[in-house]
Amino acid sequence: MLIDFFFMLKDAKIPVSIKEFLLLLEALEKDVARHSLDDFYYLARLTLVKDEAHFDKFDRAFGLYFKSISTVFEDNAAIPLDWLLKRAVKDLSPAERALIEKFGYDKLAERLQELLKEQKERHEGGSKWIGTGGTSPFGNSGTNPEGIRIGGESTNRSAVKVWEERSYRDYDASREIGTRNIKVALRRLRKFAREGAAEELALDATIRATANNAGYLDIKMQAERKNNIKILMLLDVGGSMDDHIQRTEELFSAAKSEFKNMEFYYFHNCVYDHLWRNNQRKHAERFATWDVLRKYTLDTKVIFVGDATMSPYEILRPGGAIDYYNDEAGAEWLQRFTKAFPSYIWLNPEPESIWEYRQSVAIIRQQMDNRMFPLTLEGLERGMRMLSK
Repeated sequence: MLIDFFFMLKDAKIPVSIKEFLLLLEALEKDVARHSLDDFYYLARLTLVKDEAHFDKFDRAFGLYFKSISTVFEDNAAIPLDWLLKRAVKDLSPAERALIEKFGYDKLAERLQELLKEQKERHEGGSKWIGTGGTSPFGNSGTNPEGIRIGGESTNRSAVKVWEERSYRDYDASREIGTRNIKVALRRLRKFAREGAAEELALDATIRATANNAGYLDIKMQAERKNNIKILMLLDVGGSMDDHIQRTEELFSAAKSEFKNMEFYYFHNCVYDHLWRNNQRKHAERFATWDVLRKYTLDTKVIFVGDATMSPYEILRPGGAIDYYNDEAGAEWLQRFTKAFPSYIWLNPEPESIWEYRQSVAIIRQQMDNRMFPLTLEGLERGMRMLSK
């Protein structure tokens, strides 16, 4: 029954072989998976996928193939905890939300320290203690215009700080869906030059030389034309950018294809004192932002990609980063990039029509001297024209 599953993985561009498939079948015969779908998932991924870069493709293919499999609760099964927690989340009107007090960044941190000393039990649906639901600025799954999320998942995206280790999936450079038009837009930035050895046929020069040589063939060679534009792409990843993964991957894939002299780094929400290239190893393999600023030449084109949706504190305040303490404000680092590289833009996947309603977007646009463009074909055209100047 797994033959179709094997071919679905092949269709998903995962380099799985017959040998690996037979290894999976052998493991199943020896009862390694213990008749659990979760166990089978990990066994299949272990035996069939040899490069973690393909894990996301495997997850999508696995989910698509097994989407029809359903499970039932045991007769004595307990009600899932997340069902109970969702019951505690309050449904507030816009007017009620507006009445909730904003503590401010410094007072938030002080109040959290007090509660950590005082609180001795779990709370749900309240307005003071660390808990779930309710209007307290501490905890998760509640409603508050400014808070510190502790555990849980983002719902209102209003937290100014998060107490948890965050791990994000790298953007897939091989993604080709819908990238053709993006490539066409990016080609406005190409600047060709002859580089390397003379190993390409110079057709026009050969025709002229042959004609001047009374028809005797006189072959002329020339160096290959290469796009010598240098690109540095800085990509926001995780959090609210999860809503824009597909379009960002399309841009990333197209840019990797069009610009041979392109390097990239990841950041989260705003640029601070370090960047990274692998989201699974972001804490172990960091690149000092100062080193990045010094590494690239003045003619490098810098492209920021992000929705610029965050707490204003993350841009304007030291210590404002949502998931760690930053000694200098994000705005300081943005200014260093704009001073180090005269040619830069910011591409925003959020619709341009809603930018005026996001305070953080307005701040980022100011930092970028209004060089923010929507991540659409029309926006890319405008952005490439700006970088070409």
